[in-house]
Amino acid sequence: MKILLIVPRYKPGDKVNYNYHFPLGLAYISAVIKKSGFEVDCLNLNYIRGTINDILNKKLDSKLYDFVCTGGNTLLYQTIETILNIVKNHKSKPKSIIGGPIITSEPEVIFKALNPDFGVIGEGEETIIDLFKCIEKNKDLNKVQGIIYKQENNIIITSKRKSITNLDSLPWPDFDGLEGEKQFEHICTNYNYYLNSTDYPRVYTLLSSRSCPFQCTFCYHYDTYRKRSLNNVMDELVTNVKKYKINIIVIYDECFATDKERLYEFCKRLKNLKQEISWDLKWSCQLRVEGIDSYILKEMKESGCDEISYGFESFSPIVLKSMKKNIKPEQIDYVFKETLKAGIGVQANFIFGDIAETNETIKETLDYWKNNCKGQISLGYIQPYPNSQIYQHCLTKGLIKDKLEFIKNDLSKELWLNMTNKMSDKDIKQLKKEMIISFSKYVKFVVPKSIKRMQKNIYSMDVKCPFCNQIIKYKNCYINNKWNYGFKMTCRNCHMRSYIVSFLRKVAYRYYPQIRAIRDILNS
Repeated sequence: MKILLIVPRYKPGDKVNYNYHFPLGLAYISAVIKKSGFEVDCLNLNYIRGTINDILNKKLDSKLYDFVCTGGNTLLYQTIETILNIVKNHKSKPKSIIGGPIITSEPEVIFKALNPDFGVIGEGEETIIDLFKCIEKNKDLNKVQGIIYKQENNIIITSKRKSITNLDSLPWPDFDGLEGEKQFEHICTNYNYYLNSTDYPRVYTLLSSRSCPFQCTFCYHYDTYRKRSLNNVMDELVTNVKKYKINIIVIYDECFATDKERLYEFCKRLKNLKQEISWDLKWSCQLRVEGIDSYILKEMKESGCDEISYGFESFSPIVLKSMKKNIKPEQIDYVFKETLKAGIGVQANFIFGDIAETNETIKETLDYWKNNCKGQISLGYIQPYPNSQIYQHCLTKGLIKDKLEFIKNDLSKELWLNMTNKMSDKDIKQLKKEMIISFSKYVKFVVPKSIKRMQKNIYSMDVKCPFCNQIIKYKNCYINNKWNYGFKMTCRNCHMRSYIVSFLRKVAYRYYPQIRAIRDILNS
């Protein structure tokens, strides 16, 4: 059996792109397929110039594949649809399999629309191997847990597969097979907030646990929460940090510090790893605010932690309760200030529009943001991702009338659905205006003191931090248009974040409310 694994293209168009989140899910699938002895090739569409149609047809012409596997989240619907249509129409007629949140969150809707031969629901490592073996030996497909397929004219969803209890039993993700080295070599320092600490980031992404023990209304989790052993995690890091000369570790866990002692031990072992290599090593993670104090932040900083992403979401206790966040505004305030005091950058969001949102709760959050946050926390609007509780609320309320239409065409946009119980559509429109005005007024926009082209679209620049007044040189910044650019950057001295912009972009941001008002009048 010959298998082709396809990494979907993360950005539209036909250009090479290195600025995307490395797909650990597909990397794990590649690893288990290889471990089981099957022959697998990988096609990473992000690294090849040209249309998906030309690239994929050329690959399918080169070898007779039995299966083509792909997947991802619902935001990749259009790309995955394109891939599946090409596979179906190719003369070799390989079987198609999709996995990931796109099929797990709405199995029947997506299966009917995309019409693959098989869908893998939930974790795929055990399921995909069982499926291959079942087909190879011509056994009953209904005995393969966690799949969806068509039998005659009926769609069959088999029984749910239990979550993998022992995550240590899985092989490490296959970075080589998915051509991870190409991304290591081409990441620019301004691609993302956690990359700004070095000019030439070589980023290793890690999962030390799966799923989440909490039930926030805007998230969807299919499997139960489990952790890898710290020994297993560190074995992976020690091996691959040295192998790939990694200088930044990004931990994808949705909440890395549910076990505080484990976090302490991780910091201790990371310090030991740093002593074994001849280059600097930074790391970032996602945390909840409970249990975080100045001492653990100090330990994290000393071990190389440079950025922490927190799930703040709101500063209103009413909204936090409605979201099932199980945190308090005073915890948010404490953690935000202590993290900055520790010299660690903060990435967090306040997202408006929850069911319980009112004009009063909005004012609570915006007032705190204006008076305390110095532009460090982003402002956004809550999005109803498939099968989350707030998504189900939108279905009940009639805000989402057609699931497929919503997933296929609407979800990739920034939606401003009025999901609240007490606000009018006019209130939501006013909220959007207030957020734009607040952003343009309270965020720091900085034009570089100097900018120099190093090679095509790659620039070095000197930036004076508006917080500590230090001039920082960033050598490896990707800029598509020298006259019109803007991106977040973290100061390497004080770890505060500002927007680095061209002069034209700064003017546009400064007068954005007025420009937006004129545009709205012209469009009315």
